[in-house]
Amino acid sequence: MFQLIQNWLNQRIIDQSTITSEQWGEVFAALPLLRGLSSDEMQRLKNLSILFCHDKIFEGARAFKVSQRMKLTIAVQACLPILELGLNWYDNWTVVLVYPSGFTPKRVIRDEYGVEHYVQSSLGGEAWQRGPVVLAWDEVEAAGIVDGRNMVIHEFSHKLDMQNGQANCFPPLHSDMDSIAWTKVFSVGFEDFQQQCSSGKNIGIDCYGASSPAEFFAVLSEVFFERPEIIHQHYAAVYEQLKQYYRQDPLARLRS
Repeated sequence: MFQLIQNWLNQRIIDQSTITSEQWGEVFAALPLLRGLSSDEMQRLKNLSILFCHDKIFEGARAFKVSQRMKLTIAVQACLPILELGLNWYDNWTVVLVYPSGFTPKRVIRDEYGVEHYVQSSLGGEAWQRGPVVLAWDEVEAAGIVDGRNMVIHEFSHKLDMQNGQANCFPPLHSDMDSIAWTKVFSVGFEDFQQQCSSGKNIGIDCYGASSPAEFFAVLSEVFFERPEIIHQHYAAVYEQLKQYYRQDPLARLRS
C-alpha cells in the first residue's frame, strides 16, 4: 500500500513539472554521455531527474545563483547511475551545494606522530557521509562530454558507496550478486591499477583512482558510463561487476 501511495505522489510531481521540452533539449544536447539511450530510458531519466530536483535542495555557495538549467544538468548526470536502481539509493541526505568554481576547504589532519596539520587543497567536488554533495560548476559544465571524466558521476558514486556506512568500494549489492566475487575482482583490479600507475603507464583511467579503494570505485564509475570500452579492455571482470551493480550495459548502449 505504501509503495502505491508513493508511486501516486511521484507521478503527481512529474505531471506538475513545469520544465519545458526546450529546456530538456538544451540539457540533453550538451551531454553526449546520453547518446544511445532509448526513448523509454530517456523518459525515465527525465522523470527521475524531476523527482531528484524535487527531493534535493540546490544551494549556491559564495552567493552563486543556481539556475534551472544548472539543476537539470546536475540532476540528469546524477540520475544516470541510478536509472535502474531508483531514487531511494540517494536517501538520507538532502543538499547539493554548488560553487562557481574549484573550492579550497581547510582541514586538520593528524600524522602518525599525533601532530595536527592544517591543509588546504583545491577541489572540484566532494561527497560527505550523510551530508551534502559539493560540486564546482565549472567542473560540471565540463562533464558529460565522453572523455572518461565526470565529476558528477564521481561524487554521486561515492554517495552510493557510502550506503553501507563508508566509502570503501563496497556499496550495498543486489541479492543476486556475489559479495565474495565483487571483493576479489575489485581487489585484484585495484592492485593491478596501482602497479600500472606506479610504473607511469597510462591506460586511459585517471590515476587518482589508485589512491584508495573508494576512489577506485568512483573513478571507474565515471569511466563505466563515459568510456566503458576502456574498462572492458583492461578490467573485463570489473566491468561485469559494475554492469550487475548498476544494472546497465553502457558498452552495448554506446555501440548501438
